[in-house]
Amino acid sequence: MRRRILYIVAVLLIAGAAASAQDTRRQESRKAALQKEIAEINRRLKENTQSSSRALTDLALVRRKIAARQELIAESDREIQAFEDSVRVRQREIDRLQARHDTLSLYYNRLVRSAYKNRDSRVWYMYILASENLGQAARRFGYLRGFSREMSSQAEKVRRTQAELEVEKERLATLKADAEAVRQQRRSDVESLRSEEGESATLVARLEKDRRKYQQDLAKKNREVEALNREIAAIIRKATSQSRSSSGKKSSSKGGKSTSTTVDEALSSSFAANKGRLPWPAAGTVVDSYGQHYHPVYKNVKLPFNNGVTLSVARGTQVKAVFDGTVSQIVVIPGYNQCVLVQHGSYFTFYCKLKSVSVKAGDKVKTGAVLGVVDTISGEDQLHFQLWKERDPQDPEKWLK
Repeated sequence: MRRRILYIVAVLLIAGAAASAQDTRRQESRKAALQKEIAEINRRLKENTQSSSRALTDLALVRRKIAARQELIAESDREIQAFEDSVRVRQREIDRLQARHDTLSLYYNRLVRSAYKNRDSRVWYMYILASENLGQAARRFGYLRGFSREMSSQAEKVRRTQAELEVEKERLATLKADAEAVRQQRRSDVESLRSEEGESATLVARLEKDRRKYQQDLAKKNREVEALNREIAAIIRKATSQSRSSSGKKSSSKGGKSTSTTVDEALSSSFAANKGRLPWPAAGTVVDSYGQHYHPVYKNVKLPFNNGVTLSVARGTQVKAVFDGTVSQIVVIPGYNQCVLVQHGSYFTFYCKLKSVSVKAGDKVKTGAVLGVVDTISGEDQLHFQLWKERDPQDPEKWLK
C-alpha cells in the first residue's frame, strides 16, 4: 500500500512538472509571437511613413502595437508571478534542508565528541575484556561496532544533505536571475508602451489638426467601400442565381469551353467543417475589422459597413487561397485594383487590392495556392478580404485560424 501511494505521488509530481514545462513553452511561444508582431508593425509603419500620408492606417497599426505590447507585459507579469512562486517553493525546500543539515550536524558532532573522549583503542578493548561473560562481551562488541557504523552513516547523511542544499541554492540563484531578466524586459516594454501611446496621441492630434483634409479622404474612401460592397453583392447574387437555376441544365458551353454552375455540396460541407481553422490569405495585421464602426478619432462619424477585413501587409506579399475552390471571376474596382472571387460550393471568398493576378476564371485552386500579389495603393500595402455564405457576408475572423 505504501509503495502504491509513493508511486501515485511520483506520477502526480512528474505530471505536474510536465504541465509546468508545457505552460512555460506556451508562454515563451506567445511572447515570441507578440514580439514578432510588434517588429512587423514597426516595419510597416516605417514603410508608411516613408511613402504615405495616410495617418488613419498608421493609427490602427500603432493601436494594435499598443495592444500587443500590453499583452506582452501581461505575459511578463504572469511569468514573474510564476518565478516568485517557484522562488518561494525553492526557499522553503532550502529552509527544510538547512534545518535537517543542522540537526544531523549536531548529532554527528556529539558522536565525534564521544568518540574523541574514547579515542584510545585500548579503552575499547578493556571494555570488551572486562565483560562478565561471552554474551556481555558480544553485546559490547556489537554496540561499539554499531557506534562506528552510526558515525560513518551520520557523516554520509551530513555530506548528502549539504550537497542537496548546495544544488537547491544554485537553483534558487538561477530562478532569481531569470526573474530579474524578465523584470528588466518588462521595464523596457513599459517604456516602449509609453512611447507608443505618445505615437498614438501624435497621430490623433495630426488627424484633428487636418480634419477637413482627412474628412475629404474619408468621404472618397467611403464611396469606394460602398461601390465595392455593391459590386461584390451583385457578383455573388448572379453566381448564386446561376447555381440555383442550374438544377435542370447543369452546364453551358461558351466558345467551345464547358462550364458548370452546379453547387458542389461536398465542397460546401467541407468548407463549413473547417470554420475557425482556415488559413489566413496573407500574413499581416488587421487594421479594419468586419462590421459597423465609428471613426477612431471623429467619434460621431459612422463608417460604411465593412463586409470583410483589411490587413496591413509587407510590400510584395503573396495572397493565397484559404480553401479549395474554383476562380469564379476577376474584376477591377476603383480603389481596390484587381479582385479575385473564388467559389467553394455555396461559399465565396474575395481577395482585393492585388497588383498582379496569377490565376484566371475557371481555374481550380487548392488551399494555399497563390492568387496574386498585393498592390501598393496610395502608399499603403493592404489586402481586403471577404467571405460570403451564398448572399450573406460573414465575419472572416470567425472562420480564419
